[in-house]
Amino acid sequence: MKVLNQQVDLPILSEKKISLYIKREDTLHPFISGNKYRKLKYNLQHVKQVKAQTIVTFGGAFSNHIAATAYAGKENSIKTVGVIRGEELADKWQQNPTLAFAKENGMEFKFVSRQTYREKNTPEFLSAVKRDYPNSFILPEGGANELAVQGCEEILTPKDTMFNVICSAVGTGGTIAGIINASNASQRVLGFPALKGDFLKEDICKFANNANWELINSYNFGGYAKVTSELINFINSFKATTNIPLDPVYTGKMLFGILDLVQKNYFAPSTKIVAIHTGGLQGIKGMNSLLVKKKLPLINE
Repeated sequence: MKVLNQQVDLPILSEKKISLYIKREDTLHPFISGNKYRKLKYNLQHVKQVKAQTIVTFGGAFSNHIAATAYAGKENSIKTVGVIRGEELADKWQQNPTLAFAKENGMEFKFVSRQTYREKNTPEFLSAVKRDYPNSFILPEGGANELAVQGCEEILTPKDTMFNVICSAVGTGGTIAGIINASNASQRVLGFPALKGDFLKEDICKFANNANWELINSYNFGGYAKVTSELINFINSFKATTNIPLDPVYTGKMLFGILDLVQKNYFAPSTKIVAIHTGGLQGIKGMNSLLVKKKLPLINE
């Protein structure tokens, strides 16, 4: 499937003599877009090969992964179960656009407390899941496993060797690990984490084979799914100028970071950058419902 590398034309890029392209992975599929399409590709093949009846996976209230897995399950006639962080959502999931979409596409929910959710990778928790859902395939949070990394290695194509720098937002680390593995040693891979904390390096190192990468931790805006008026205004301005929509959790923060680094002369003149658009646009509707309560500007849909 062909994905367009769309060039961004902004005055700051011309001034600093930087070329910036967006790899529009968000256009891969209307509901399983971006890195979720890549991550699920080989996992779905595996589920069919082992004849598992159910995919059990994990996510929060606005998880792109939960929405994509639900739709992929329906499309492939595979039952899906989402272990959802936050017991309080059990009585009001209908008000959540992401969870309502997942339910519409056949996903069964199991709501757990935040404390229980933190234990999701323990042998005891996973054994309980296997007891509750026999003949199931357990897909980690964010879909990050070896099969997901294999799929994400297909994000880059031979034509992308023209770029000096490859940028990706980072959630669980699976996507950037695939990109690192598919990159050339002469290329730099920059990750822009959406979360606070240094634990991501260790997670990425489990799957990444090359050492040509680093994480830029200055643009998480306070942590996962945290936003500010400055970020929202940037996302709206970027879309108005380029006609490229960004999500507030991942790609918005990454593009804000890239352009801020350009402004600060982080990149040498004539650098060619490609930024991976990992999708996540489904989360905008849910984020806007929170922004209304916080009396912050809304993201233009």
